[in-house]
Amino acid sequence: MLELKNLNVYYGAIHALKGINLKINKSEIVTLIGANGAGKSTTLKAISGLLKPESGEIIFDGKKINTLSAPEIVKLGMCHVPEGRRIFSKMSVMENLEMGAFTRNDKAGIKEDIERSFDFFPILKERKEQMAGTLSGGEQQMLAIARGLMSRPKLILLDEPSMGLAPIIVNEIFSIIKDINNTGTTVLLVEQNANMALKLADRAYIIRTGEIEVEGNAKELLNDENVRKAYLE
Repeated sequence: MLELKNLNVYYGAIHALKGINLKINKSEIVTLIGANGAGKSTTLKAISGLLKPESGEIIFDGKKINTLSAPEIVKLGMCHVPEGRRIFSKMSVMENLEMGAFTRNDKAGIKEDIERSFDFFPILKERKEQMAGTLSGGEQQMLAIARGLMSRPKLILLDEPSMGLAPIIVNEIFSIIKDINNTGTTVLLVEQNANMALKLADRAYIIRTGEIEVEGNAKELLNDENVRKAYLE
């Protein structure tokens, strides 16, 4: 579904991604883990069109998307749930969900997908008229994911969904990510909690200073002594 080929991204003179190669197959959960500043969020931003690569290719569903704008990429079936949630705090939960469907005009389908979001996140139904900025951190993260799903993505990019959340809420978020994947949505997960990410994912890539250092089956990497020492202990 997604392939990065020798992708290079710069921030001014800083070479942030150095020849990244990465593949995601349909219906997989793939996780990208690494230390702070390794290039995880930069990778997601390049994929979703928020950053333009200097060279290399990004191929989504058989189409090269390097030169497309972020809204054009959303229309193709990809959404990016950014680090820090980035919800519209002065709009209601319902208005946030409606904003997630900005590329669509099928009113019946949008209504149906709002109800589907409420099935995934029942608390959002209770809070649907509430201002998003007054929600708890966990509820805001749920809203950010639900808003992303409103574009009906084939592939959802999740950047640090557990950040700043209590462990019990993190477990709930990860359970919902699995449920979303089970409905057919492919997931690329960037996550600081490497232990949980590897338990959830099918495959994993480990990035270090802008380069892919290790790739493989997530469960095998979870039990790899070198990986455990570097990222899990």
